[in-house]
Amino acid sequence: MSEYTVKVLETNYVTHDVKRFVVERPAGYTFIPGQATDVSINVPEWKDELRPFTFTGLNDSPNLEFMIKTYRDHKGVTNLLGQVEKGETLILHDVFGAIQYKGKGVFIAGGAGITPFIAIFRDLHRKNELRGNRLFFSNKTLSDVILEEELTKMLKTDFVKIFTRENRVGLMTGRIDKNFLQEHITDTQQQFYVCGPDQFVKDITGLLIHIGASPQAVVFEE
Repeated sequence: MSEYTVKVLETNYVTHDVKRFVVERPAGYTFIPGQATDVSINVPEWKDELRPFTFTGLNDSPNLEFMIKTYRDHKGVTNLLGQVEKGETLILHDVFGAIQYKGKGVFIAGGAGITPFIAIFRDLHRKNELRGNRLFFSNKTLSDVILEEELTKMLKTDFVKIFTRENRVGLMTGRIDKNFLQEHITDTQQQFYVCGPDQFVKDITGLLIHIGASPQAVVFEE
């Protein structure tokens, strides 16, 4: 397995607990929008603790970008990544991932599961090919929504936000369940893209197949 030590060029928080990293791009290092790599922190006691994170920038950008949810109450990698700043180094590994764009369809994301879709949307938007795709994005509260302004600008009315723990006038509350999918999806013969916590992916994938989607048309990280 290849290893690439890269310098952190920029960091900032895009939500209260999601941190954006811009790092150096190793020579010849490429990815398909939607793919990921294993990342570790370049200190002796943590360099072998690998965690998968998705690229959120464009493949032809001079640097690489990640958006990583940090868990300050855990004594693990993401907590430490929350403390990593500009000038420090991370270790990247080989590119992997089953999520990539296969045609127009419905994207369904839970929380930080939006990250593989960010690179896909940015790439399609730049090529003026995003129209006809729709995003259902489930979060606990409005403050948890990653890149709300940019996603709204790109997708316009095809960006549907659902909140599980926020009741406010004008917001759609509840969960993405069978009734929601049957109400909002009239064409089951299109592509579907699902990403989020493991149980979320399992449940949504099963529901999509139940309402008529082809298993081969449901893209998710296996």
